[in-house]
Amino acid sequence: MKYIDVSTWKRAMHCEVFRNSVQPQYCVTFDVDITNFLSRVKKRRFSFTFSFVYAVTKCANEIEEFRCRFVEGKPAIFETIHTSFTYLDNSTELFKVVNVPMQDTMEDYVALAKRTEENQTEYFVSPMANDIYQFSPFPWVSYTHISHTESGKKDNATPLFDWGKFYEKDGNVYLPFSVQVHHSFVDGVHIGKLAEKLQCYLDSFE
Repeated sequence: MKYIDVSTWKRAMHCEVFRNSVQPQYCVTFDVDITNFLSRVKKRRFSFTFSFVYAVTKCANEIEEFRCRFVEGKPAIFETIHTSFTYLDNSTELFKVVNVPMQDTMEDYVALAKRTEENQTEYFVSPMANDIYQFSPFPWVSYTHISHTESGKKDNATPLFDWGKFYEKDGNVYLPFSVQVHHSFVDGVHIGKLAEKLQCYLDSFE
């Protein structure tokens, strides 16, 4: 992690404008085509949840704005962002939050995520770190919009990713996907870059 020099940062003014907003976070929902990705993941017998978390994290880490956070009140950028996802306990219908470091390959990540989830008995193991992406799958409904609880902390710049129940249309499989970000760091153009990178990754996944 390194602090951003706001004296030379092209985004300094935009950061302050949005930081002082009543609600500086905003959320965008769009569909992604998972036809190829879902088929390939099934053939490998990988968990779709773990595989998709890896795919999104890999793509988001390639965009600098998605790695920016406030640290001790100052804008900063991390070299690598890791993962934190909710996972449902079917017996209690309560979720636990599982933290997994990002890995170089999907195979390694899926294996580590599986071990970590299986070995974690607590619902919450630690306070949320700053160098993570949050994931909260919502696979029961194929939604067109989603909102989130607000902590009231204006400097909470951790992106939150959700997805809903996938559906078929014209022979393809689509997934509602939501991105919540802090406007001090991430504009619509950056979400557009993520959407493009993610769709390309899903389409070309072998």
